[in-house]
Amino acid sequence: MSKPRLSIYNRYVPAVVQETGFEGPAYWFIFRAGQLLVAEDSGAAAVPLALSPEELTVASIRTLYLGTFGSIPCFAAEASPEATEPPGLLFRPLRSLYEAMDEDLFHLAGKAVQLLAWDETHLFCGRCGTQTVPSEAEWSRKCPECGLVSYPRIAPAVITAVLKGDEILLAHAGHFQNNMYGLIAGFVEPGETLEDCVQREIMEEVGLKVTNIRYFGSQQWPFPHSLMVGFLADYESGEIAVDGEEIVHADWFRPDSLPVIPAKVSIARKIIDWYIGQYTRC
Repeated sequence: MSKPRLSIYNRYVPAVVQETGFEGPAYWFIFRAGQLLVAEDSGAAAVPLALSPEELTVASIRTLYLGTFGSIPCFAAEASPEATEPPGLLFRPLRSLYEAMDEDLFHLAGKAVQLLAWDETHLFCGRCGTQTVPSEAEWSRKCPECGLVSYPRIAPAVITAVLKGDEILLAHAGHFQNNMYGLIAGFVEPGETLEDCVQREIMEEVGLKVTNIRYFGSQQWPFPHSLMVGFLADYESGEIAVDGEEIVHADWFRPDSLPVIPAKVSIARKIIDWYIGQYTRC
């Protein structure tokens, strides 16, 4: 089974501490209240290159080094909620930049916003309240008093294409816009394997049993700090019965009669595109 490679490491080399000697401009992933500062041109969005946030007339209240992208240093920075947009630049919700940004830079922006959120919420020890100290060897903060080490939080979730012959199960959630249909997804609960979660979520949301669960791929999902793990599964038994809360409608679709589906950057769309390629009638 041929699947797309989903990785931020195509051109990105991670690091915690910047090497000395580089004096040129860097990529600055600057966020204000979760929105990324970008330059837009004809529908395309770019991360600004600058020597510092101050060169962009933005004062940062938190800065983290991320590593290099195409040999250019990268920084994540948090701007004040009252920060104004510099001339020629805009703060945009990260989700809205799906198809407007270079895909690798989009995923790196997702890492940047997650690390900023983690750093902000772990300045003090959750056990004793002492101010924590950042590590220079890895992404972690350690309490100098009690020794508790805190790492960035990742919440695993599964997303699954259920296949029945040449049909795929697609579902519409109440919060989806533009009458979009997607795949069944949900967060992993304590004590579950990923396969357990696939079976539970599909039963809970659409009342179906599945079999032959197999891994497809994964994608970091910075809304706010998830890891989406993609699967394929075959229909085993049952009739579609939506839960009416998470899912309001679901049905079987063929590749030549699909509804509105997710954007191309999402792993949901990559799985659906794989399905289209495999099952389109020649």
